[in-house]
Amino acid sequence: MDFVRDGDTLLITKLDRLARSTVDFLKMMDRLEAKGVGLRILDFGGSEVDTKSPNGRLMLTMFAALGEWERSLMLERQREGIAKAKAEGKYKGRKATARAKADDVERLKAEGVRPAEIAKQLSIGRASVYRILADAD
Repeated sequence: MDFVRDGDTLLITKLDRLARSTVDFLKMMDRLEAKGVGLRILDFGGSEVDTKSPNGRLMLTMFAALGEWERSLMLERQREGIAKAKAEGKYKGRKATARAKADDVERLKAEGVRPAEIAKQLSIGRASVYRILADAD
């Protein structure tokens, strides 16, 4: 967004690659419009939409709203599936990789190694190191 200028056309593959929600999409469209930038979406049913016309903006707003609705339905189905799998004992979630290295984190800290270096040596996030050390206190 920082590099587009008046007269440019922003080219995207799909509408959902531009924004996560209808509100985000409308804000993005306002920013593009204020800069005098057009929008072209490649995967839009074989037709091009003129984002500078009221009809084009209406169409894109409706498609953005439908995309947000579709995503929320997908997430709801996913949550329901996870809850069902947990109830049946089939879903245990992701294995806690950093917590498994808690002994190593504490040992390295006792040796005087700094948290950033501990994270690097153990291939875990620095925040995980701090979390493990805080739990150890």
